[in-house]
Amino acid sequence: MARVISIANQKGGVGKTTTAVNVAASMAATKRRVLLIDLDPQGNATMGSGIDKYNVENTCYELLIDEKPAKEVIITETTGKYHLIAGNSDITAAEIKLMEVFAREVRLRNALDTVKQDYDYIFIDCPPSLNQLTVNALAASDSVLVPMQCEYYALEGVTALMDTIEKLASVVNPSLKIEGVLRTMYDPRNRLANDVSEQLKRYFGEQVYRTVIPRNVRLAEAPSFGEPAMYYDKSSNGAKAYLALAGEILRRQKKIESATA
Repeated sequence: MARVISIANQKGGVGKTTTAVNVAASMAATKRRVLLIDLDPQGNATMGSGIDKYNVENTCYELLIDEKPAKEVIITETTGKYHLIAGNSDITAAEIKLMEVFAREVRLRNALDTVKQDYDYIFIDCPPSLNQLTVNALAASDSVLVPMQCEYYALEGVTALMDTIEKLASVVNPSLKIEGVLRTMYDPRNRLANDVSEQLKRYFGEQVYRTVIPRNVRLAEAPSFGEPAMYYDKSSNGAKAYLALAGEILRRQKKIESATA
């Protein structure tokens, strides 16, 4: 059964979509079966996967509101070599309509139950807000990966997010936990970045990934070409960092499995 990981942070501009696309591609490159779900109405993960969000036939809207079977809305051909459930502005309407339906918090969880056995990892790119879409993602997930920049306001935001996760866990998903905290757009020459990084490690301990995602031009350029960084420029520091992150996630999972065996 797939391990379902939401990539979430209430603060925008921290590298959620970049992380979603690139960690999905990196996992797929290790021969894992990967599904990426674009739950953000901006549809950036869809575009970054080489899919035109304006001309896609089915999106998360059809999955959540029309209750189309997941297998019918999954796109199997992407530039990242993973499968995709697309997102675009239609999802904004889905968020509103979810307010009217029964068991709205678990729509996504129920939809994924039919395909979880087909994948090793399912990543969910969440919108930068706490709404019904994010609640659905967290209700469907085993864990949450939190990308964040090492800046002053980021600490405040991540504290609020942890609070939210704890509250949601108690209501819709008691087994939800933190997968890890990922430092993104990191510049080691920046003193504040180093200070915040140290505070993060003190606060979250081993939950902070050793892998750090650097500020990287190739990571910023790749989405405009509809490709993950590893296919746009595999020698770039950004591409290498996300491959390293995939390896770290796999090692952590193996360690957990060994401990519970």
